[in-house]
Amino acid sequence: MSEGALHRVRRGHFVAREDWDRLWPEGKHLIHLLAVVQDAEVPPVLSGVSAAVAHSLPLYRLSTDRVHVIVPNPRHAGSVRDLLRHEADLSAADIVEIDGLRLTSASRTVIDIARRGSRETAQSVADAALRAVSVHHQLLDEERAGIWFDGMQRRLARLVGARGVRQARAVVAFADGRAQLPGESVSRLRLQEMGFRRVELQVPVPSLYGSGWFVDFGLDDIQAYGEYDGEGKYIDPALRGGRDIEDVVLDEKRREDWIRGSTGRPVLRWGAAHIGSRRALATRLAAFNVPITGDFRLARR
Repeated sequence: MSEGALHRVRRGHFVAREDWDRLWPEGKHLIHLLAVVQDAEVPPVLSGVSAAVAHSLPLYRLSTDRVHVIVPNPRHAGSVRDLLRHEADLSAADIVEIDGLRLTSASRTVIDIARRGSRETAQSVADAALRAVSVHHQLLDEERAGIWFDGMQRRLARLVGARGVRQARAVVAFADGRAQLPGESVSRLRLQEMGFRRVELQVPVPSLYGSGWFVDFGLDDIQAYGEYDGEGKYIDPALRGGRDIEDVVLDEKRREDWIRGSTGRPVLRWGAAHIGSRRALATRLAAFNVPITGDFRLARR
């Protein structure tokens, strides 16, 4: 290969730059952690964001250049530039194996990230973890969700007084597996910060042909629907299902026209650029004549 055609993951590990550049941050980190595991004399236990990636959980706007592992005594092993070793209590029940990788269980991983990560990252991880065990074809299994919440509450009860446990409690309590994308999880946070109190996810709307559609958000406070427009459904060929971008846009327009016409509710759209802060989303919604106060909160009626 020509010079510059390879990307160096770590010493002795390379991938084609063209392939590397196409990957999402989660995919890049997965390749990185696989290289770390391959180099280790003793298979490490992946933790935190590294465990999340191995569990196929999303990392909202988080790109990390260090692989995280848990070891009995990091002072003896030491950390290096691209590897961070943590010392933490770890029971056998906290360790699972996926495709030959040893890592913290999904529930332990959620709690660890919820205690130490940003609220946005933590919420997207918690929602995705809950979704994996309780949602099928956009339908929530309340019994399975209840089991997940009970297990998480037992974990939190053992962490009274621990660092970050207050945020972890908030993340778990707010978790909703119906959020399909990290952008939807963060949108929920922003709507809550703005004072929305009646927000439903994946609201079914019957269609003319009987199959029906699901709308991302039912904003009952203002009698409207909300849609988070992730770029993937327009630019990712796999998500387009073989359709051209023009066909995807036209189908979305027809769908939205039907939803507005059949329900009498407006459809408010926003995207990744609008959920960076409460102010950003409030400004976007104000453009749809949603009553927003000077502190970027929903005006109560």
